[in-house]
Amino acid sequence: MKKLFLILLAGTLFSCSNKQKAADGAMKDTTASAALDYPYTIKQPDNWEMGSTANTLVALKALKAWETGKMDESMQYFADSVYLEFDRLDKKMPKDSVKVLLSDIWSDFKSLNLKMQDWESVISKDKEKEWVTVWYIQSWEDAKGVRDSMAVVNDFQLKDSKIMRFSEYTRIFH
Repeated sequence: MKKLFLILLAGTLFSCSNKQKAADGAMKDTTASAALDYPYTIKQPDNWEMGSTANTLVALKALKAWETGKMDESMQYFADSVYLEFDRLDKKMPKDSVKVLLSDIWSDFKSLNLKMQDWESVISKDKEKEWVTVWYIQSWEDAKGVRDSMAVVNDFQLKDSKIMRFSEYTRIFH
């Protein structure tokens, strides 16, 4: 009975594939080749490919240096001017102003810890835009001893291995 179940299960799994055999014998993904009828339109749908692990390393090193309070080290990964997007902030700033801002944010903490969840590096198909997105949990204790945490998503846009745009999206846990 167990063998029959395993045979039926295997047959079901193989039949559920989105791949079809082409005339030349190669397997072809039918979902990728079908024209998709998205409910919204944008200029360039499906415009991204896997990006550079070197860009991921730049973004993670900049973030780790900030986490550990090493602002000079963090700033070496940023371009001369950076476009920042935070809650209530949307501004292009020179690197030295970015350093002051990030230092001020960090000074609010007695301790700080980032627990990385995932990251992804992408590049546009025309090779014009490169982004790294990181997802993590940020936990801290403030100067008054109050502990809290939040989920954070950071988007880093890079050009020539330097961060030129930095966006942050947060959700405080209840």
